[in-house]
Amino acid sequence: MPATTPRIIQRPGVGASAGILQRQELEFKRLVIDQPVLIVVLQGIKTLRWAHGEYHMRAGEALALAAGQTVDIINRMAPNGAYRAHWLAWDPALIAAHAQHNPAQPVIRHALPIVDAGGEFAQAFQRALHAMEDPGIPVDIARHRVAEMLQWLTLHGGRFEPVETLTSSAKVRRLISQDLAREWAATAVARALAMSEATLRRKLAEEGSCLSDILSDVRLSSALGLLLSTAQPVTQIALSCGYQTPSHFAARFRQRFEFSPSAIRRKGPEKLDLSYSIDS
Repeated sequence: MPATTPRIIQRPGVGASAGILQRQELEFKRLVIDQPVLIVVLQGIKTLRWAHGEYHMRAGEALALAAGQTVDIINRMAPNGAYRAHWLAWDPALIAAHAQHNPAQPVIRHALPIVDAGGEFAQAFQRALHAMEDPGIPVDIARHRVAEMLQWLTLHGGRFEPVETLTSSAKVRRLISQDLAREWAATAVARALAMSEATLRRKLAEEGSCLSDILSDVRLSSALGLLLSTAQPVTQIALSCGYQTPSHFAARFRQRFEFSPSAIRRKGPEKLDLSYSIDS
């Protein structure tokens, strides 16, 4: 694929995808996986740690992650000084349809590593990314190509379980992510979820959370994704994620992740390669 401006691609009814580029090793702690996702490493090594284990993914390897869990991630550089990966997420309807047609397949509860994917897997992944990005490809064809990756997961021993009932925390995260810059008062959140403020507070407390913590985490995690996968200026990211000033955003970001927003984009001595081609 030709080099393009890095961005997060979302196609209604199909899914979402993006490339990731880092030039120095960083650890991202307590990242919430909001939706099932497939990650393919292109350069460097990705380490994922959570309560259920640890995985190390090298270039050419992939990992399918189930939603609803919290992980720590470390991206380590390749010899050329860069870490590159690409991720793909599916529209929930595609996951539900695939699960319905493969009921006997083991469910991916946490993660499914794909070590020996092979060239056909890589080509299918590339076709799925292209279908996600190219609006000239009919949506039915795009859905077919993206759904093909779910079938590849089945061949490697697992499938995702459709989420029929979201937790209250997940509902709040999903709502906030639709408009990060909005002033999300408890009244507005409760009204949108068709419950009273007292009920909202009680349900979140039962899940060990609260609205302010969720709001902060969704905004900062979204900002992290934009820093990794787009060329948007930090100031623009701060405003789009609900922070009035870059300095306030930088302070909250450092408090959450223990490094500054600019650390993610620190350039090494070599020219950046933003093509995100899986077969490079």
